Amino acid sequence: MKILVVAATRPEIEPLMSGSKERGAETPSIDGNGQKTNQAISDSFSTTTDFLITGVGMVATAFALGRQLASHSYDLAINLGIAGSFDRDIALGEVVEITHDNFAELGAEDDENFLTLDSMGFGQTAYTTTTRLNDYYREPTVRQVFAITVNTVHGNEQSIAKMQQRINPQLESMEGAAFFYACAQAGVPALQIRAVSNYVEKRNREAWKIGLAVKNLNTFAGDLLRVVSSR
Repeated sequence: MKILVVAATRPEIEPLMSGSKERGAETPSIDGNGQKTNQAISDSFSTTTDFLITGVGMVATAFALGRQLASHSYDLAINLGIAGSFDRDIALGEVVEITHDNFAELGAEDDENFLTLDSMGFGQTAYTTTTRLNDYYREPTVRQVFAITVNTVHGNEQSIAKMQQRINPQLESMEGAAFFYACAQAGVPALQIRAVSNYVEKRNREAWKIGLAVKNLNTFAGDLLRVVSSR
């Protein structure tokens, strides 16, 4: 099985990539900002896995994936990353599977109302995963959640309340729906796996658990890749 692992930034999957390097993978090229962008490398979980670091945001993700999927064939794409949670029942550091994602800002304002792209007849904003984690990996069981993809992460009480009233998502990221979109256009089965680094609230860096989220995400992803790449 040929697998593409996709992340917005290297730090989100640094433990996974460093572990691969220790087992003999190629050293990725790094740009001036310390990021490896828009380039895939071979991974030594097997000879069948590539990494792609896209850069942050839906535009960078769509472009990088479009270019990669136009020139390479994959049986499965896996998006790994951290995310903020609107849902306080989800613990910080928890690993989840995003099965539904939405371009939450894509549309138009009509005074106090928001018109989605769908409602105006101009396209699609909601995307559903085309495959499920338990098709590949049955243990441990992870929560399935609904997310939104945004250009501006929420940190204002009023905008948070409006989003909860309009869509009521559980998680938000800056890339997820773009990942689903690009994979759907290319006909590639796609999984989105994220770990919660913070709650969506007024910006409070002291409460963030990025290290825990990255650790848990990479532990889970390493186990997942070892199982899936051996199929």
